[in-house]
Amino acid sequence: MTSKPVAGRAADTGHRPEPPPHPAVGRNPAGNAPAGPRSRATSRAVLTVGLLGALLLAVCASLALGTKSVPLSDVLHAMAGGTEGDAVVIRELRMPRTLLGIVVGLSLGAAGAVAQDITRNPLGDPGLIGISAGGSFAVALGIGALGLTSPYQYVWFAFLGAALAGLLAYSVGGTGHGGATPAKLALAGAAVTVLLDAGTNTLVLLDVRTLDQYRFWAVGSLAGRDSALAVDLLPFVLAGLLLALGLSGRLNALALGDDLARSLGTKVRTTRVLGAVAVILLAGTAVAAAGPVTFIGLVVPHVVRAFTGPDARWLVPCSALGGAALMLTADVVGRMVARPGELEAGVVTALLGAPFLALLVKRGKLKEHTR
Repeated sequence: MTSKPVAGRAADTGHRPEPPPHPAVGRNPAGNAPAGPRSRATSRAVLTVGLLGALLLAVCASLALGTKSVPLSDVLHAMAGGTEGDAVVIRELRMPRTLLGIVVGLSLGAAGAVAQDITRNPLGDPGLIGISAGGSFAVALGIGALGLTSPYQYVWFAFLGAALAGLLAYSVGGTGHGGATPAKLALAGAAVTVLLDAGTNTLVLLDVRTLDQYRFWAVGSLAGRDSALAVDLLPFVLAGLLLALGLSGRLNALALGDDLARSLGTKVRTTRVLGAVAVILLAGTAVAAAGPVTFIGLVVPHVVRAFTGPDARWLVPCSALGGAALMLTADVVGRMVARPGELEAGVVTALLGAPFLALLVKRGKLKEHTR
C-alpha cells in the first residue's frame, strides 16, 4: 500500500522549503532590504561625514565664488590675515555672508525637524505654526507705519513678529479638550498664517513705497545684510539648538503617540510647549536674518530621515547640517547664474529642492513620518 505524505510536511524531493524571512528590524533608505542596527549606524556615520564635507565645500565656494572668482589660495591667505588683493572683500563681505548663511541654514533645518516631530505632520516646516507669516507681517508693518528702511532694522521686527505669531498659534491650538494636539496645532497655525498674510498683503498694496522695500526682503536672500547680524543672532540659534537637542529623547517618545508617551513618563504638553519654543527661536532667527526662505525646513528633514531613521537624536543635528549646506549652496548658485547680478537664495532653494524631493517621492525613498 502506498504511504501518504504526512500533512504539514513537504514532499521528500531533495529540496527543503525556504524558511519564512525573519522580520527586519528596519529597512535601508530605499526601503527594499532589511537593515539592522549596524547598517543603520553605518548609514548615520556616512551621512554625518558627508554632510560635514558638503558644508565645508559650500563654505569654500561661498568665500571663493561670486561676481569675481578668487583662487582658494587667496581665500586662505585672506583668512590668515593677509591684506593683498581681494582680502578685504573676502573678510568684510563674503565671510559675514557665509556665516549668516550657516546660521540661517542651521536654524531652518533643525526647526523643520522639530516642527515635524511635535506636530507629527510630514508637511511640517517652520511656517506651519505661523512663524514666517508673523515675521513678514511685522516687517511690512514696520516699513509702512514706522518708515523702516534698513535691513538691520527689519531684523528685530521680524523676530518679534515671528515669536508672537508662533505663541498665538500655540495658544489657539492649545485651548480646549486635549490641549495642543498635532491636528489642532496645524489648524491653528494655518488660521494664523492666513490672517497675517491677509494683513501683509493689505499693507503692501495700500502703499507703493512699502511694497518696493518689502518685496526685496520677502523673497529670501543673504545679500545686503549687516556684517554683524550673524553674531547678534547667534545666541538665539544656540539656545534653540540646545533646547531641540535636549528634547530629542522626549520627541522620540512623543512620536509613538500621546498615550504611549505618557505611559513612558513623558510630559506631552510640556514637551510640545518646549518644542514650539525651540521652533520659534530657530525659525524666528532665520526669518529675521534672511526673510521667509522656504523649502529648507520641509525637505531637508525628510531627506535626512531616509538615512538616519526617525531618531531625533540624529535627525535634529543632521538636519541642521543639511540645512546649512543647502542654504550656502543655494546662495552660491544664485551668485553664479546671474552674474554680475544674483538670484536670491530663496528662489534657488525652491528650484533646486523641489525636483529632488519629487524624485525621492517617485522612487519611494521618503518614509512616512511615523514610527
